[in-house]
Amino acid sequence: MINQVTLVGRLTKDPELRYTTEGKMFLPVILAVQRPYRGQEGGGKADFVLCTFWNKMAENTAKYCSKGSLIGVQGSIQTRNYENKEGKKVYITEVMAKSVQFLSSKPQEETFPLMELE
Repeated sequence: MINQVTLVGRLTKDPELRYTTEGKMFLPVILAVQRPYRGQEGGGKADFVLCTFWNKMAENTAKYCSKGSLIGVQGSIQTRNYENKEGKKVYITEVMAKSVQFLSSKPQEETFPLMELE
């Protein structure tokens, strides 16, 4: 079976590093990915995709990227569900990142290497 996705898009807000109860670093971000065609009104449409980074990849993304940063993500799609406070089942689809590439530069014109999953 093949479960592989490649996305290029912009971060919708500044990344906020988080930790699991076991102390493992992770970073959930929403990536705005432009669709390759224009709508009837002439404006472009975008999809907003939840992507999750772990460990050093999460740390570096939070450190070097901000709202509007252009990044490339390779990973796999994963689904999960849980019951919310009202007892309704909530379904989540996300991209679990295996690598990320920073495609826009910071004002200091830093260059960024491809970050691989550890």
